[in-house]
This record gives sequence, structure tokens and C-alpha cells, in this order.
Amino acid sequence: MTSPTATLLISCPDQRGLVAKFANFIYSNGGNIIHADQHTDFASGLFLTRLEWQLEGFNLPRELIAPAFNAIAKPLSAKWELHFSDTVPRIAIWVSKQEHCLLDLIWRHRAKEFAAEIPLMIGNHPHLKEVAEQFDIDYHHIPINKDNKPEQEAKQLELLRQYNIDLVVLAKYMQILSTDFIAKFPQVINIHHSFLPAFVGANPYHQAFERGVKIIGATAHYANSDLDAGPIIEQDVVRVSHRDKVEDLIRKGKDLERVVLARAVRLHLQNRVLVYGNRTVVFE
Repeated sequence: MTSPTATLLISCPDQRGLVAKFANFIYSNGGNIIHADQHTDFASGLFLTRLEWQLEGFNLPRELIAPAFNAIAKPLSAKWELHFSDTVPRIAIWVSKQEHCLLDLIWRHRAKEFAAEIPLMIGNHPHLKEVAEQFDIDYHHIPINKDNKPEQEAKQLELLRQYNIDLVVLAKYMQILSTDFIAKFPQVINIHHSFLPAFVGANPYHQAFERGVKIIGATAHYANSDLDAGPIIEQDVVRVSHRDKVEDLIRKGKDLERVVLARAVRLHLQNRVLVYGNRTVVFE
């Protein structure tokens, strides 16, 4: 096993000397930086960076790193997150009826492509309960519609609390989460079967077919209360032609959805995604 590391994700108003200040915090406490990346968004005037260092030999105990760094970050008006590589996140996968993204995530998890636990599945329909049982994942059927949404989302939030969930993955869940839900639990990744911002909402492959597009895509993004409008993490496309029918577009699109969602989940779990406003920087 590799030795554990700590990672800081930081965004703050740009000014001179930021790289030196942040790196010196690690160096002065005996740390060895193994990955460092940064980006300046000139439109917003923000400096964004990711710093990862080895905890072996670091002088500060884990519980003191955050307060010590905050003393540096606060005068800079910095927003920041601290993560440890040996903390194992807990994922809840939410589903509807389609299983292709769900099965792909489970296979990749069992193949140890990403480090996490998947103790919980929530479904708007009962169709995928057998899949959950096959892989020893607890399944909760919570049907939801416009009339019962507040009380059903309250049940979902309680389950996330009971299972100590860190991340929700909407693997073709096909429901829009409310503003109240997102405010209480913002760590949600959704897969949309289109190259956003084109063809939002339902039936994007039918929309794409009608437009005679030459490429189709898939987009993984953080969910918000607006339809398919959250910060984008990952996208990809594949070429199509006039010979392809709607069924061909759907088949090719499903392949993309699997890969794009898996990449987004992996990037999030590796603490490589920094959200600012409705945009992201992805440090690969």
C-alpha cells in the first residue's frame, strides 16, 4: 500500500505569492509535495490550486492541519477543502429502471478501480432490487412524484444520514432533486445522456436524431435544482451518421454514459474536482 496523503483544494482571489505561501505551509511542516497544479481564471479573478503531499514525516497531526491552514487561508479570503487519501467515502447509488450505468459502477468498484464503499441503493421503482441483493447492497424503494416529493426526499435524506453517505450518484435516476434537498446534501453526481448544454431534459437521442447531428455525447455533472444545469465534471462524444437510427444512437449513447459517469465518480473520489460558481476545474 502507498503511504497516505493529504490534499488541499483551494480557490481565492488571485494575487502574487500564492503558490509560495501554500507550498511553504507544507514545506515548513516537513511535508513532501507529490502533486501540485494550479489555474488562474482571469474572468473571475480567481486562483485555483490542488496540492497533495505525503503525511509520512509531516509534523502536524491530522486534527491540527485544518486549523493551522485556516490561519493562512482566512486573510486571503480563500475557500478550501482538506481530504485524506485513506478516508474511504461511502456512496449511495440512485436508480430508476435502466441498469447499464449501475452495473458498470458496481463492476468497476469490484475491480477496485476506485476506493469507496457502496452500502446503499435507492430506487424510484422496484425493478433493480435484485441487482442490489446480488451484490449485498441494501435497496430502498422510495417512489416519488410531484405530490409526495417533500416527504419522500425527507426519507431519502434520513437514509443518507443513517448510512453515513458522502456521495450520491444518480445512475439514470431520472428525477430532478429539489432546491431544499441540494441545500442539505450537495454532493450529488448525475449522468445526462447528451452533450450539455444541448438537448436537455427527456429523450435527447430523439431530439438529436431529428436534428441530424453528426456526434452525440454524454455529460456527468454535479446536480442542482435546475434541469441538467449543474457544474460539469466530464464529457465525451462519439460520431454518428445518417445511417444510424434512434436505436443506434441510444446504444452508442449508453456506452458513453457508462464511461463518462465512471470517470466523473473517480475524479471526485480522488479529490481532483474544484467547483467555483457553476464551473469546475478538473486537475488530472
